[in-house]
Amino acid sequence: MTHIYQDILNSISKKKKLLAVLIDPDKMKPEGLSGFMLKVNKSVVTHIFVGGSTVEENVTEKLVSEIKNLTNLSVILFPGDVSQIAKSADALLFLSLISGRNPDYLIGKQVEAVSKLRKTNLEVISTGYVLIENGKETAVQIVTATRPMSRDNIQAIIDTAIASELLGMKLVYLEAGSGALHPINEKIISAVKKDLNIPLIVGGGIRNKEQLDKAYQAGADLVVIGTAFEEDASFFNELV
Repeated sequence: MTHIYQDILNSISKKKKLLAVLIDPDKMKPEGLSGFMLKVNKSVVTHIFVGGSTVEENVTEKLVSEIKNLTNLSVILFPGDVSQIAKSADALLFLSLISGRNPDYLIGKQVEAVSKLRKTNLEVISTGYVLIENGKETAVQIVTATRPMSRDNIQAIIDTAIASELLGMKLVYLEAGSGALHPINEKIISAVKKDLNIPLIVGGGIRNKEQLDKAYQAGADLVVIGTAFEEDASFFNELV
């Protein structure tokens, strides 16, 4: 049994900021994985997230196994669907899309996942997932048939995050979505962090070190970057 959540708490207590690279099984080409992971291992990345909105059956399991052979970093599943549960990973973010009102993604998919999770040794970390508008329609919106929260209604975002904590979730994830035009702004991050007593993850739309630093300064405990690394691997050079 892994202790990834406890490690996250320990890092936060030491004021260490965490960084995850998100690898989408649908976008990562097998021939490019080795070189990509070499850059990851030389950078300040602390965690590997694996997942996507639409991924074919068994693709995630194969990719995770290959990643595990190329790094000592923890590999955490960030699943868009039950089909993305991979036994070879270390942990799984057990996501509930609390910003939406589609019962399938609030509790339906989670119930469906239980029979698969019984057959694994994954550390399951309950996570309140909050989708916030970013200027364009995202794959998450399309797949889940839910609307993102308005970035102008900060109080509603705060209340949604706190509701997640009161429901017993261990993490809150503020998400702008893959390829977002705008990252979550500092005002939102700061406001949520002020009232939250559990770790805060922020992802989507971060494409440079300045935006990354702003997210940390506003209060993000763990930042997730995906598209920026996919489009420009030289970004790793800034993070060595």
